Amino acid sequence: MMKAVAATVKTIVYPVGDLTRAKAFFGALLGTQPYMDEVYFVGYHVDGREIGLDPNGHRQGMTGPVCYWHVADIRESLQRLLVAGATLRQDVIDVGGGKLTALAVDADGNIIGLVQEAGV
Repeated sequence: MMKAVAATVKTIVYPVGDLTRAKAFFGALLGTQPYMDEVYFVGYHVDGREIGLDPNGHRQGMTGPVCYWHVADIRESLQRLLVAGATLRQDVIDVGGGKLTALAVDADGNIIGLVQEAGV
């Protein structure tokens, strides 16, 4: 039996064109204030999940929300997706504090995000 790449989706990031409007909308939708509010990313914690707003997402090719699968070994997980036919969108990068992310695209054009938390 093949080992699963990840256990759960914990992060969903939305590309947004107007960060101020998006914060007002998602604040109303989620009923909470962001835990992180920067010009490059706004993040909310809701029921054990992170909902993020990325004002640079459209410029980076995001056409809609991207779900991020949390994995123990991001490089191994990314390699397994590539072997299975995915194409690389973004190689592994540190987005701050040791948190690693990567993006792959499946055969249907869906963007698949991977996250490895710092210290894992």
